[in-house]
Amino acid sequence: MGAPERIWNHQQENRTRRLQRAAGTLGADLAGKQCPAARIADLMHAVLEPGDRVCLEGNNQKQADFLARALAALDPARVNNLHMLQSVLALPEHLDVFDKGIASRLDFSFSGPQAARLARLASAGKLNIGAIHTYLELFGRYFIDLTPRVALVAAQSADRYGNLYTGPNTEDTPAIVEATAFRSGIVIAQVNEVVDELPRIDIPADWVDFVVPAPTPHYIEPLFTRDPAQISEVQVLMAMMAIKGIYAEYQVERLNHGIGFDTAAIELLLPTYAASLGLKGKIASHWALNPHPALIPAIEAGFVQSVHSFGSELGMEDYIRARSDVFFVGPDGSMRSNRAFCQAAGHYACDMFIGSTLQIDLQGNSSTATLGRISGFGGAPNMGSDARGRRHVSPAWLKAGEQARAGSNRIPRGQKLVVQMVETFREHMQPAFVERLDAWQLAEQAGMAIPPVMIYGEDVTHILTEEGIANLLLCRSDEEREQAIRGVAGYTPVGLGRDKRMVENLRDRGVIRRAEDLGIDKRLASRDLLAAKTMKDLVRASGGLYDPPKRFRNW
Repeated sequence: MGAPERIWNHQQENRTRRLQRAAGTLGADLAGKQCPAARIADLMHAVLEPGDRVCLEGNNQKQADFLARALAALDPARVNNLHMLQSVLALPEHLDVFDKGIASRLDFSFSGPQAARLARLASAGKLNIGAIHTYLELFGRYFIDLTPRVALVAAQSADRYGNLYTGPNTEDTPAIVEATAFRSGIVIAQVNEVVDELPRIDIPADWVDFVVPAPTPHYIEPLFTRDPAQISEVQVLMAMMAIKGIYAEYQVERLNHGIGFDTAAIELLLPTYAASLGLKGKIASHWALNPHPALIPAIEAGFVQSVHSFGSELGMEDYIRARSDVFFVGPDGSMRSNRAFCQAAGHYACDMFIGSTLQIDLQGNSSTATLGRISGFGGAPNMGSDARGRRHVSPAWLKAGEQARAGSNRIPRGQKLVVQMVETFREHMQPAFVERLDAWQLAEQAGMAIPPVMIYGEDVTHILTEEGIANLLLCRSDEEREQAIRGVAGYTPVGLGRDKRMVENLRDRGVIRRAEDLGIDKRLASRDLLAAKTMKDLVRASGGLYDPPKRFRNW
């Protein structure tokens, strides 16, 4: 007797059973694919099974908040041991599922607002972390070994067939839905409204199983908005050094900015200080970036030619519609973002990433994971790493590669510029420079196999502080690298431990450059250089098209 014939469609059969349970449970309340909000718990109990991998759309900005609350309210006796897959842990409900025993395992990218609670749950044994991913890494695993069984996503609207319009904040939705739908998974979408005709179809109905009109519109966080009034003169000085000592030096045209006031200051100095240096048309023309309001003056001044975005930004809708030459805008007039594509663009198509961190060690390794906080990294490891597979050239890429390989007979290749821009002391006078990253102790506490380093030192090309710029590409030994870092670490314990003679030698060679070495008069580092000094100035610069969220209106 031969072996029993193998069954090749277990997943499809399981999907069919789940859909049948849902139809039987909801009965006449299920109108096509549309489920009433009042029956969401019944729907979830019907389609979820213990141990399922569940991808809940918690993005940087757009949140499937109604579905998150519903999931956290389920009966843990019926639904438990879920393996949650999430880009971002932003809402309390994202961790409530672990507190209540509904979920037990987590793979994620970033947890900013929930970082401290996440650390507590992990140390209490209520949550097992598979890995802290970068976005592209997590998306990639959706299609390999972490494919969701059930996806809970958010869209702006749906039609009666179940087609979805995600609007400007498309973000992670396509990656999540495609991975789930094409491996016999279940896709549930909360929508703000059901309409007769969509402005455009972002997700086809064939990929969606259930649509739930939520009682309130899904939450969107204006994550990238920074009020120019909070930019300090120290940040203006650092921005001046960045523009003259890095942007101009390498002719950086294609780039990504991290979140923060440091980079917002650079954006607001482009139409003023950068223009005075004759850099218009020579730097900062093509961006992988959310539509930062701080970028408005540079767009209006003609610096910016194109922006592709990870997500959108509240209040920028009308401005984006009116500047369709700059943004990726559909025939309906609204932008479509895509986090996966923009991460890929930031990794392979950009010449520079400039961002900030909480801690930097003597090798240039940096992390935002500190004691008592497991914050994750988001896209920084993608943006802030040299793309080893890159083969196209640009002046910035080639120059960085030449500096990194000076005196070497290795085959020539370029290198991505990765800049860490930090003030020597952060909030509460915590030093940004440390002998040993907290990530080591955090790894021990959470049982991680490796310390959660955000950007590895081998990828960092420059460190910029109010003390100056350390060009690590020019360092020829580990000792030089350490002293270059100490040389810009100011009055932190790391900075005070410098070898003064060696630091001055590095300065003579141009490895370390102070503001005066760049021909920058510190007395001119004034907020007067900012192209917009308040949120109202940004509104004026936009011609009234920018409509800031209420929390940013102080007039």
